[in-house]
Amino acid sequence: MKELSVVITVLNERENIVPLVEALRNALTGIDYEVVFVDDGSNDGTQREIRSHADERIQLVELRKNYGQSTAMTAGIDHSLGHYIALLDGDLQNDPSDIPFMLQKIKDEDWDVVAGNRANRQDGMFLRKIPSKIANAIIRRMTGVYIKDYGCTLKIFKREIAEDLGIYGELHRFIPVLAKLQGANITQVDVKHHARRFGKSKYGLNRTFKVMADLITMVFFRKYIQKPMHLFGTLGFISFGIGLLINLYLLGLKILGHDIWGKPLLVLGLILLLGGIQLITIGILAEISVRTYFEGTHRKTYQVRRIFNGQKETLEHS
Repeated sequence: MKELSVVITVLNERENIVPLVEALRNALTGIDYEVVFVDDGSNDGTQREIRSHADERIQLVELRKNYGQSTAMTAGIDHSLGHYIALLDGDLQNDPSDIPFMLQKIKDEDWDVVAGNRANRQDGMFLRKIPSKIANAIIRRMTGVYIKDYGCTLKIFKREIAEDLGIYGELHRFIPVLAKLQGANITQVDVKHHARRFGKSKYGLNRTFKVMADLITMVFFRKYIQKPMHLFGTLGFISFGIGLLINLYLLGLKILGHDIWGKPLLVLGLILLLGGIQLITIGILAEISVRTYFEGTHRKTYQVRRIFNGQKETLEHS
């Protein structure tokens, strides 16, 4: 097994390939490493450029079409062989020279994940930095995972953490949260960041809105993935209770001879009653789905970091 696999997802980054390969070779001297390029449907000759500069350490995984960065990352992890896995963008904005320090830190201090923090970010202020800061602050607040820079791709993982991340859709932005769901110990270090030299950025302001949409999923995963009834049931009982009180009040008015037909309060009470019943029902169905998932796939609801038995300590992945 290789010591380190560097997984790099690329989409139309032909001009960046040669300087990136050279930077990796210079930075990773003395490390038993491999580089796994995942081409996510490029149409500018990126694949040809990688093949022409590949050696025994470089592997190219070509996807049939553009699936998105999350899927490409998953493909790269699946095809890697390293004991540690580093994620790196292919645009040269992250610096491969930071990888050895991060690798040494994860080995010496027994972290599960070492995440990069772009301390001096070289991006536009209004379209990139400010929206990113706002999104990072909201994510930290809502998930309870306090990483300064969620948008920095440069991270190093122990293999067992990387393999079980479950990066679906566009959840690569929430990798620290996904890792935390496994009980991973995460630290962060400042890393270098460069302005893009070649090609065009794949991100725009609309990315912030996608992050906010995915955040709802992450909050649910973080707090309620094993106990969905706690969310839906609580909301359902609150809604049902308020609706019941409203309708009891209206019933009292009716008994006293008041005309309650057509009152907005009556409509609200009925909506809350029916909504409460629906939420409770959704909670029950979600509980059944969660149990089916864990029992049908034989996945455990816990993970063991290590076992100490007498004088012997063993690491486990479960």
